[in-house]
Amino acid sequence: MHIISRKRLKDFWEVHPQAESPLSAWYQAAKAATWKSFDDVRETFRSADQVGDAIVFNIGGNKYRLIVKAEYKFGRLYIREVLTHADYSKLNLKG
Repeated sequence: MHIISRKRLKDFWEVHPQAESPLSAWYQAAKAATWKSFDDVRETFRSADQVGDAIVFNIGGNKYRLIVKAEYKFGRLYIREVLTHADYSKLNLKG
């Protein structure tokens, strides 16, 4: 998958250094993937959830949330947000 953009990950782990390793691992796995549907995502990341038009990944043992939008037909993932679990809990993605 083509991930747009890795800079959001880097910006987050500059503030939260302990997130670098799990975000890098996610990035490498997602970059190597050829997902055609959310079912494919779930084969790689069992804890991923579809919330509206977003995919939410639990990162770093549930310490962080990565929110992406997938354009499967183009092979692209757009990183919307990287959040701590506490900040994610404040969001209302469904409404």
